[in-house]
Amino acid sequence: MSKTILVLGATGGIGGALAREALKRGWTVRALVRDPAKAARDWQGSPAPEWVRGDAMVRGDVVGAAAGVAAIVHAVNPPGYRNWSQLVLPMIDNTIAAARAAGGARIVLPGTIYNYDAASTPVVDERTPQQSKGRKGRIRTEMERRLADAAPDVPSLVVRAGDFFGPGAQQTWFAQALAKPPLERIVSPGRAGVGHGWAYLPDLAEAMVRLMDLPAGALAPAERVQFGGVWDGDGSGMVSAIRRAAGRPDLPVKRFPWWLMRLLAPFGGFPREVVEVSAFWRHPVRLDNARLLALLGEEPHTPLDTAVAAALQDMRA
Repeated sequence: MSKTILVLGATGGIGGALAREALKRGWTVRALVRDPAKAARDWQGSPAPEWVRGDAMVRGDVVGAAAGVAAIVHAVNPPGYRNWSQLVLPMIDNTIAAARAAGGARIVLPGTIYNYDAASTPVVDERTPQQSKGRKGRIRTEMERRLADAAPDVPSLVVRAGDFFGPGAQQTWFAQALAKPPLERIVSPGRAGVGHGWAYLPDLAEAMVRLMDLPAGALAPAERVQFGGVWDGDGSGMVSAIRRAAGRPDLPVKRFPWWLMRLLAPFGGFPREVVEVSAFWRHPVRLDNARLLALLGEEPHTPLDTAVAAALQDMRA
């Protein structure tokens, strides 16, 4: 197959980061978007993907855009993370159909920790049972089950990571709570002493493309790896890094209003979505990256202060 990938979700955080890294490493990148003209105007950097008009919910659009590709990056989510139960599974089914029509293109999925029960899963590797207590986690588990069932005819690669931060990461805990601009305070969702995992998008994207670059046969038909990223062992590391990067050691820290979210959750919307994942801020869930290290020899790692400074600069811009 040609060294061409189709990216679904290239205008989002991880999809955009992966598209940039793939272009840098010599891949031809197609990106399926609803509005190619807007996507081209908003794209930062050169070169740019080949923008293809279409909708991830329309199977014919995905199949057509995937013709002849070696891989499909499935980095698309419902806008605002709403309507998961109606949209998420039809989209992954469309991607599986497109990969099969392309002759067995590998599907690359950015994975989440929401597939697990936070209270009983302090460490996750590729063998850890997925026993989510939340609706979103159960849907993510079903996505991965469908990918596994499609192999080996349709191979897949799931790269699981912690909470995103970095350039282009907008709908994240980092951008919308801890370091929300204008940066007048840090709003911390975590508990003192509870560890939390983070993934700097450029590092994660580099790891994913390097995995895609491995020779044929290196990856299992349904490969699962964990990206270790930044492990904040007691929950204070990210707060301290934001203070250092902002040059404000006295920047106040406020607790995230979980009580208010729980009060409003029955009405749906954002409060219901965040309450569903609140357990991951009360319990540490660390990702074991042994399989990734076995495949790549190392994990890309930008020093935390450098990564946080780049994230803050992007948010100000």
